[in-house]
This record gives sequence, C-alpha cells and structure tokens, in this order.
Amino acid sequence: MDPKILIFMLLVCCSSVFNVGAQSYQGKWKLLKRSIGVSAMHMALLPNEKIVTFDRSEFGPSNITLPQGKCIKEDSKSSDCYAHSVEFDPATRAVRPLTILSDTWCSSGAFSIDGTLVQSGGYRLGEKVVRYFKPCMDCDWEEDQNGLLSPRWHASNQVLPDGKIIVVGGRYQFTYEFIPKLSGSDRILYKLPFLKETRYSALVPNNLYPFLHLSTDGNLFVFANDRGILLDYINNKVIRSYPVTPGGISRNYPSTGYSVLLPLKLFSTTDSDNNTSTPDAEVLICGGTAPDSNEKANVGVFVPASKSCGRLIITAASPEWEMEEMPINRVMGDMIMLPTGDVLIINGAAKGTAGWGVARDPVLNPVLYRPDARNSDGSTRFEVLAPSLIPRLYHSTAHLLSDGRVLVGGSNPNINYNFSALYPTELSLEAFYPPYFTKKKPRPSIVAVNPGLKIGYKQKISLEFTLEGSVILSDLFVTMVAPSFTTHSIAMNQRLLVLAFNNEVKKTSSGNYLVEGYAPETAALAPPGYYQLFLVHEAIPSKGKWIQIKQF
Repeated sequence: MDPKILIFMLLVCCSSVFNVGAQSYQGKWKLLKRSIGVSAMHMALLPNEKIVTFDRSEFGPSNITLPQGKCIKEDSKSSDCYAHSVEFDPATRAVRPLTILSDTWCSSGAFSIDGTLVQSGGYRLGEKVVRYFKPCMDCDWEEDQNGLLSPRWHASNQVLPDGKIIVVGGRYQFTYEFIPKLSGSDRILYKLPFLKETRYSALVPNNLYPFLHLSTDGNLFVFANDRGILLDYINNKVIRSYPVTPGGISRNYPSTGYSVLLPLKLFSTTDSDNNTSTPDAEVLICGGTAPDSNEKANVGVFVPASKSCGRLIITAASPEWEMEEMPINRVMGDMIMLPTGDVLIINGAAKGTAGWGVARDPVLNPVLYRPDARNSDGSTRFEVLAPSLIPRLYHSTAHLLSDGRVLVGGSNPNINYNFSALYPTELSLEAFYPPYFTKKKPRPSIVAVNPGLKIGYKQKISLEFTLEGSVILSDLFVTMVAPSFTTHSIAMNQRLLVLAFNNEVKKTSSGNYLVEGYAPETAALAPPGYYQLFLVHEAIPSKGKWIQIKQF
C-alpha cells in the first residue's frame, strides 16, 4: 500500500479532529476506493443512490475493462475494450463498468423529471450527442447522436420550471438551446451575444462553463467571466444586467471560480391557499484568478488564485456585490451545498488555472462557509477544515450523498493517464465527513413522509421523525436539495430550499415526532423532479429521503 494512504487511513480512523502543528481542524476523511478504474471528471448521484461517473473517452486506455464481448469498434481495424464510465455504489463500494460510445470530455448534464440523467455535448464526435442514463439496476448509457443543434464543449445546463433543460454556451458557441427536442421551439438555436461580449480572448475565453442559476421569478441568471445577466430565455431577451464583480478577477474556465445559489427560504403566510412568500435569490461566487493567469501558467509563471468572494441578491431593486475573503487562495474549487444550508468549498489549487499541467500548490483543506453567520464584529463566515492527503486539481469532482457525506474524486491534469507525473492521475474516491458528523448531538431520522414520496406544488406535507431527547423547535428545519451534475468546479442545477413548516411539533401515538408544512408553491422555486429531503435539528441533518415533486 502507498505509505501516504496508510498514514491517511490511520489519521482518519483515530480522530475526528486533525491536529496540524498547533492547529485543530474539524471534519474527517475516509478512503472509499483506491481505484474505480476511471478518473472521475464528471459525477452525478441518481435517485437509486448510485453514483455515475465518467472521464473522456478518446484518450486511450483506462484502468478498467468492459465486460467480455462488449468492446466498442472504433473503425474496421481497431476497437476499444476499456470502460470510460462506471457506476459506483457508495453503500457496498461496488463498481460496474458502463459503455459510453462518444467522447464526453468537458460535457454537461442535468436530470429529467423521472430521474434520468440527461447528459450533453463533449468533444469532436461527442459534441452534438445527448446521452441518457436511467436509474435502474442493469441500465447502461443510451445515446442520441444528433440530440443538439450546435456543438457544445464546456457548456452548462439548468433544469427549467417546465422540466426542460437549457444548454448554454460552449467553446465558440454564443447561443443556447433546449433538450430534449420535444416541440418546435426546442429545435431553434437562440443567440446570446453576452457570451461573446464576456470572452477574454479566443484562446483564453474565461467565460466557459458559465454559472447558471434559476431565479425565483423563473428567469435565468447567467454569469460569465466577471459579470452576470438575467435572461428571459423564452423570449430571448436580457431583462437585467448586473454590476461587474470588483477586483478585476475572472471567474470562469480556465480562470475557474465556483458558484452557488444560496438557500431559498420559504415562509408560510396566513392566507387560505397555503401560499408562501417568494424569497430573494442570492448568488455566491468565489475564487478564480487574474484574466491573464492561464497565459502566464503556460510559460511557467503560476499566479496566486483569488481569495475573493462576492454575494449578489439578484432579485433586489438595486443589487450590489457584497465582497469578502476566503482564508485560502483557491482556483478550481468545488462548491457543495450541505443539507444544513452551509456551503462546502473543496478541491483545487492555490496557483495557476485549469488546464493541462498549469496549476500548482494543491489546496488540501476544505473550507466551510456559513451564509447566515453574522460577521459585523469582524469575524468570518469561513472555517478551515481537516485536510486530505490527496491533491484534487484539474478534472476533480465532489458530490453530496444522501447520508450527508461528500464524495470526492478525480483529478487528472495530464493529457493521458499518468501515474508518475508531478500530480498523477487520480482514480480514487474519498468521503469527506463535514463537522456535523463529529458533534456529540443526536441525529434525527425521518420515519415517514406523508402523503407520500410523490408530492405536488403547495401540497400539505408532514414528516414523522425520531430523535433521542427533546426537540428544540427554534433549531429545527427541513431542507430540500436538488441533485446536481458536477464537473469542472460547477455543480449544475444545484439548489437548496428551506421549506415552510408550521411552528409546532407534535407527538405521535408511537412516540415519534411530527412536523407539518407545505411543498414549494411554484416550479420556479423548485423545478419538477427528484430532491433529497433532510430534517435538520441543532445543525445535525438526518439522512436524506428521495421525493419527487411535479404538477399532478
């Protein structure tokens, strides 16, 4: 066994608090699988609790083969017998090789209403392909070779209120379109000049993988390079332009920063229709680097990444950026919404940019960001957490699991699989345990969701749960998390809602607890599809329950 892995395993099994010198860090790590056979460039969690992950598919051999007889013929003289996608079961750690036919390098994805992963674009022969993976026991990839109108490489996806998926941008593509192609409007290519206006240069765009967040009014926030707009995608009209982020930092690929839509907090009103007030939508964007950093990194000069973060209420009448600083410089980080509403920032490097071999100084410590922490006294919303021993640089990923852990994988800043490079190709998967796992407080457990796991908008729902000890009502809330598709430091369609629940906890005849409230009012707040439902008590989340919300 690799000595660093042995040391790492000893550390994580012996303590939930890391001590480095005089510094103590909360959280812990666990190695789940030394090799899954592929480097996890893209990752998604399906409603059946299986992880689907994949790499690019035209770079040569991976470290796992397809089942016998399933080799893919590339031409009349050669075939590819290696898998470039796998299904991983976090519960058993089993790996199942999958067959992917087209090149998925730097592609995008989101989920359909029925929980199917809809995955789009890629490189060369994969650039117009739409792929489908259903959450069933023996399913494999299905591909529509002409699913896109325009080639999409480094594009971004977002689920919309009608369940369709919008695909925005890509290298040399200043347009958007909708998938799947179910109506006439889906077969139209819509121009978006904003994507060309925000390009730094043709070779170093700094606006690829744009950040997409569905606003609470149903319009789409699009951020590229250093600024954002609000897009009415139905009428192909920019209805708002937002201020440029201060500081002269580029935030998108290859100067890769990271972004989330902060929790949408739904509150009950007193009217007879069970309406909830529409919350403000606020985005958080962090990291990135100077616009010319990629050019400098390509000649061996590695510029420090940015520490800056900006918050913007995109629904405000006169929005202005609220700026703050992270404790660590970081480019290529992943931002993961935790069930508690806190934000985990993980992976990445302190210098350089995204790209082949152009980053240095891996950032091993995750950082926790508490959006609601008061910092008027000069304190920070950030907390540095326990470090990993495995660098996760270009082409690394992270994803929330239903049990509250964060799965971390990937990292391959090399053109092919290379295990002797400065930063070797990484085939492992780790789990990071956020600090709520180490608190000495009881964990709630959801027993039942009524009227069931399929709910409609504005529907009254109740959660029956168990908890050792007494319930502190002021420290109890329920969150609903949309499953994301993660790649290149962007978690597409990531969304967390704090549901509107009555200010009361009841006891059931069986001795359990019961809370009652309402599902989100509109599809603009929660697009139809599957979500993970969590109950949080004293900042400790239950395990998630999968529910499906749609118009019944």
